[in-house]
Amino acid sequence: MGTRPMVVTEVRCQRLLQVAGVQDREMVQAVPVRSKNSKKFCVHRTMSEHPWPDLPPVPLASEMDRDDNDNVSRFCDPANIRKGQQLRLAQKGTLLFPAIALIVVALFQPEVAGQQPADAEMVAAIRGEELRHSTASELFYTLTDSIGPRLSGSPSYDRAARWAVERFRQWGLANPHLEPYKLGRAWTLEKLITEMTAPRYMPLLAYADAWSPSTSGVVTGAPVYVGDSTVEEIDALGSRLSHAIVLTARPQTEYLSKDRPEPSQGDGPVRTGNPPFPGPSSRMPQRELLARLKRYGAGVALAPSATLHGTVRVQGSPATAPDAVPTLTVAAEQYNMLVRLVKAREPVELRVEVVSRSKQDRLDSDNVIADIPGTDPLLKDEVVLLGAHLDSWHTATGATDNADAVSAAMEAMRILTALHARPRRTIRVALWGGEEQGLIGSRSWVAQHLNDRAARDRISVYLNDDPGTGPTYGFYMEKNVAAKKIFDAWLAPLTDLGMRRNVIEGIGSTDHVPFVEAGVPAFTTIKDFNNYDVRTRHTNADFADAVKIEDVQQSGVVLAVFAWHAAMLDERIPR
Repeated sequence: MGTRPMVVTEVRCQRLLQVAGVQDREMVQAVPVRSKNSKKFCVHRTMSEHPWPDLPPVPLASEMDRDDNDNVSRFCDPANIRKGQQLRLAQKGTLLFPAIALIVVALFQPEVAGQQPADAEMVAAIRGEELRHSTASELFYTLTDSIGPRLSGSPSYDRAARWAVERFRQWGLANPHLEPYKLGRAWTLEKLITEMTAPRYMPLLAYADAWSPSTSGVVTGAPVYVGDSTVEEIDALGSRLSHAIVLTARPQTEYLSKDRPEPSQGDGPVRTGNPPFPGPSSRMPQRELLARLKRYGAGVALAPSATLHGTVRVQGSPATAPDAVPTLTVAAEQYNMLVRLVKAREPVELRVEVVSRSKQDRLDSDNVIADIPGTDPLLKDEVVLLGAHLDSWHTATGATDNADAVSAAMEAMRILTALHARPRRTIRVALWGGEEQGLIGSRSWVAQHLNDRAARDRISVYLNDDPGTGPTYGFYMEKNVAAKKIFDAWLAPLTDLGMRRNVIEGIGSTDHVPFVEAGVPAFTTIKDFNNYDVRTRHTNADFADAVKIEDVQQSGVVLAVFAWHAAMLDERIPR
């Protein structure tokens, strides 16, 4: 078949040959030609089932008089190729061929000082692989529907971690394995009953807090309200608290009712971070109150969630003592109703049972690690790290927090492996555990592996995917101006996929923080926050229906593109 050349610089020629060879294992020729100012290469394919996208037919580079500037202009002039390509795209409709348009524009895009232009051919290959062979849907629904909630250290978390290792192994990643870290006892919920049986029957929307002990069988009776009680008044109740169902807080009146601002919108400074979450209100501090209730042998303690419309945010701590008072979080509207009924002296009766299981035989949980090895003799020991936290809370299936991000990170690694990518630096994926308990997994990894300057210097960058859901709009750049210039150039060819901008501000409360604290460049994705804070984050509403699979696919492409570019730089990402 005929071949169709294009003119590129020497650097871009090397990129083109690498990606083309990786993608199709085809014969590629790069013939040096002269231009007025610099040595260039006229690149063409000699064997391929997929020719270069619709370039105008011109003679083979080998037929040219290589010292004839007129022939160079006639046969391989970038302006002529670009003009012909744009005409053809306009006729066909550019939106149908975003990857093709991307190649032509980026091949002849001038390099801007301080920026690192995107590798158009590799971007197109990554996008094409995801379009043709995506597994994002399978990954996401396996995590959310099949495996379900992944509380750190729980049997479901362990299943998810083993499943991820096996997937990485099937895809051909190097050294997929589990790395343990200290967490505390494992916990899982096996049964929960919360009902109002008088003055009428009503099931209550309530959830056991993580690591809550079991109740002593079924607890029944009239609830005791102590939200407004002093220490002395609680002591006066004495034996009435034994085996009692206790309403520990005042009626909930403050709510989390607004999501945080979307930082990628606009072009000015932004406010980032979690919105404040109102806690339960009581006359006695909750911790002291629960200690008092334990002294008197209370059966179970109930408190309201500060979320509306049946949304219940439930957390917990592995530091909870095995003999603590069992605790439940109740939907605010129902909790407030119970308090009003008690204050009105209505004959309220409740029925509660919590059955949970703790395991003390293993106090560790695991991070999941796997690599695409680097190939550059001078750079292969340096690492581009990408990751997301695998753990979730236990009342739903952890879809937006954080199965969508885990699926995107895994899909990014699958894409690069499927393309037989040979990055200069090693590209490593990390799926962290213990994030919801205080970044325990990532902090442990940093402490273990980055405990000296040389080790920290080997990490070129960490790309983290966590807060929010929806497509990836950009990255929080942690006030790293030099890195932002580089990331801005890599973002440019992905704006048609929904990327908007990188913001100079940083963000906290996710797994990039230990890396930043260690002096390693680490950046977290900007996502959409619509219905995230008020509805799905850490709640009983965090199910798969809150996520669009096309957003997971887009995020997988973004992570693959940024990881690849970071792995191919001559230098590390600026500190």
